[in-house]
Amino acid sequence: MTRQLLALQARLTAQTGQAQTLTLMLDKGLAHWHARWIGHGLIARVPKQSQMGLDPVHNLAYEAACFTHAAASEHTPQLHQTIAPDHDLPWGALLVEEITGSAATAQDTVQAVMLSLAALHKLPLPPANARAPLLDAPEPAQDLIDLINVQAVHLNHAGIDADTRQRVNARLQATRIELPICCAGLPKRLIAFDAHPGNFLIRDNGQAILVDLEKMRYSFPPLDLAHATLYTSTTWDVHSAFELTTHQVAQAYQVWLSAMGEAAAPYKKTLVPLREAMWLWSMTWCAQWLSESDQNAKTKPGGQDWSTLHSDAALIAHVRARVQDFLAPRSVQRVQHEFEQLRQILA
Repeated sequence: MTRQLLALQARLTAQTGQAQTLTLMLDKGLAHWHARWIGHGLIARVPKQSQMGLDPVHNLAYEAACFTHAAASEHTPQLHQTIAPDHDLPWGALLVEEITGSAATAQDTVQAVMLSLAALHKLPLPPANARAPLLDAPEPAQDLIDLINVQAVHLNHAGIDADTRQRVNARLQATRIELPICCAGLPKRLIAFDAHPGNFLIRDNGQAILVDLEKMRYSFPPLDLAHATLYTSTTWDVHSAFELTTHQVAQAYQVWLSAMGEAAAPYKKTLVPLREAMWLWSMTWCAQWLSESDQNAKTKPGGQDWSTLHSDAALIAHVRARVQDFLAPRSVQRVQHEFEQLRQILA
């Protein structure tokens, strides 16, 4: 990262005509490095790879569009500048507003997260020709199943317990049939698709700001509600880890339902099915990471690259521990029991 940081610093110095200083922030994500541009109130987001499977130019354009499409929610940072990729900065960078706030580290921050998501989900749906380059699948449920299927080939990894493999595959088989039927005709909205609590900062006024926006798309809001409250999400982040009871999850959903008002009505019957689908995505991603993380980093930037060589050792150790926990049979049984309880509570 040192070479890229110096390259970006040199470009900013040339742009402003004055010496500029960037300070590298703690490595806490598999997709980006972050650096603070001293004296400017901006954060540089430097991709390590493309979670969307894109080349550097299109990946940067996609990330920039995530910020511009979400800006009207007033719960995301403002995009200030795009720094194009070059030889020394192969993935380019985005300069975004620095948000001052604390991590979402406790159950009482979930309400703020839900209100932030509601602000995003209430944005008017743009005309179809104004949604690009963000994903806008004609059938989002089937599109999600297709994503899960790609990752699910890794469930045969030797490090995954047979009971976990059987349970996940059984629910995936049922979801392939049930989810498209359940979601037929469901309206699309702008969603984050990466709404775990670690991606939010809580301002002093209690407002939650979604600060990581690289996977946004037009799809179904309950996927974000799931990602904000699942066990595989609330215990994921290095500095934002807590567990929710089933009752607390249900309360969080009620906060979102109230904030959305009548706009929430079409989604009520899909809250648990889409929660389970988001969990299946997370579980199969864990399997993929187990399979691909020990590979060598790609020599040419482009697409997904989960090599551990892109991140600090402390972060990799944390991710490995979380992945192993999520894939453990006890964790699978815990989450599946929660689904059964929520089906009754949210009915």
